[in-house]
Amino acid sequence: MKAIVVLLDTLNRRMLQAYNPDTFVKAPNLARLAEKCVVFDQHWAGSLPCMPARRDILTGRPDFLERGWGGLEPFDETLPEKLREGRIFSHIVTDHYHYFGTGGENYCQAFDSWDLHRGQESDPWISRVRPQNPAEEIYGQTRPQYEKNRTVWREEADYPGPRTMQAACRWLEDNREADRFFLMVEAFDPHEPFDTPQTYLDLYGDDYTGPRYTWPRYGRATDSPEAALHLQRRYAAKVTMIDRWLGELLDKMDELGMWDDTLVVLTTDHGFLLGEHGMTGKNVMHVYNEIAHLPLMLHVPGVPAEGRRIGALTQNMDLMPTLLDYFGLDIPSRVRGRSLLPIARGEKKRLRDYALFGMFGMTVNLTDGRYTYLRAPVREDNTPCYAYTAMPTKFKGYYGKEDPAGIETGRFLPYTEYPVFRFPVSREGTPYSLLEHVRESRLYDMDTDYGQQAPIADAGLEAGYAWKLAQAMKDCEAPVEQFERLGLSHK
Repeated sequence: MKAIVVLLDTLNRRMLQAYNPDTFVKAPNLARLAEKCVVFDQHWAGSLPCMPARRDILTGRPDFLERGWGGLEPFDETLPEKLREGRIFSHIVTDHYHYFGTGGENYCQAFDSWDLHRGQESDPWISRVRPQNPAEEIYGQTRPQYEKNRTVWREEADYPGPRTMQAACRWLEDNREADRFFLMVEAFDPHEPFDTPQTYLDLYGDDYTGPRYTWPRYGRATDSPEAALHLQRRYAAKVTMIDRWLGELLDKMDELGMWDDTLVVLTTDHGFLLGEHGMTGKNVMHVYNEIAHLPLMLHVPGVPAEGRRIGALTQNMDLMPTLLDYFGLDIPSRVRGRSLLPIARGEKKRLRDYALFGMFGMTVNLTDGRYTYLRAPVREDNTPCYAYTAMPTKFKGYYGKEDPAGIETGRFLPYTEYPVFRFPVSREGTPYSLLEHVRESRLYDMDTDYGQQAPIADAGLEAGYAWKLAQAMKDCEAPVEQFERLGLSHK
């Protein structure tokens, strides 16, 4: 028995042939994989963005209600740990450099072995004392470290995404006689910057002549029509490039005859806006369907898959219990995810009544497959809001430096006796800047308005979904102040 999870960062569901037969994006290997898999139609994010999503995946619990970006906690029960107890070897190959920055502690180290491929985005890799100035005019953004990193990409195989897939192929070849292993193959692509060899842009007939535009800013979209189209083609080109190298991995699995005894999962952490809703990026706006509604493909040995679609609500925190179930291992009681295997085998038709998702300190969101409810904080200052962690690191920094006197410690989390810090992340009377684009709650009917263009103005219906949201938060053991922050009853 073997298992492989392929996680492609920022993979937009609507761009894939399995979900949109009319897509303009060329990704034949993702389509090829879909043919071997059960395809899930109602798969949703949990915690956003990158590292919170990975904590969901490795612990089977939602991260975003108690903290944001950060490392694995010392009290977390992780997938690699449980596999090791069951004598399943785990390995991760990745170019996701955030694993090795402040706020990304302990993830790769939880595996039996790991393999990092350097150079994505602002990975502090290529070391030059003097700045590497761009050779051309830049539109959008860039960063000095990225300009240094990209100087060493002489050919396509030098890019970090292709190197990651090649390394996964080598690992499978090196372990071709092995059994009982879990391989996580994680490519940062197609995450921005949308930088590829020109040949991939040529596939899309791109004739843009403006300044280099590979890395958009998050927020209101202000691009010209030409720049907006170019950005969409840039994204498509990066999908096509990583798809080409995913094909190498699928070829290696074919060569080694792995499909009969290997569970395979393909998914992503979140999507990305490319002008929809008048916005670009993620994190700073409502968690629209383009960001939260994700692709999920699952190949289970011995389970007929061809053409099968599953409409049950699923989330990324279901991957951990699925893998433990596949290897015949016990699922810890604190896990809130559920194994996908009974659904894939046709033994069950549903796992849950709702999917709960969001980004820490922002909106808290719920879908039941028909409606999506995006609940905004009721106060401009976003109080009360606390982060709970025993690892006080966050994205490229540390919690509490601004207000050490406000830090408390205690056994605040109901599912562990391990003491944690409690950090105030908002201040009474001080506007919370991240709420600029999410001041109002919104309710959408996905049957009639999947693109979420017209919020429903129905107080009675919204009240019902506010109640459902509160029940979902209770099920996930949300800290009590989260209910107050959102104007919900905890009773």
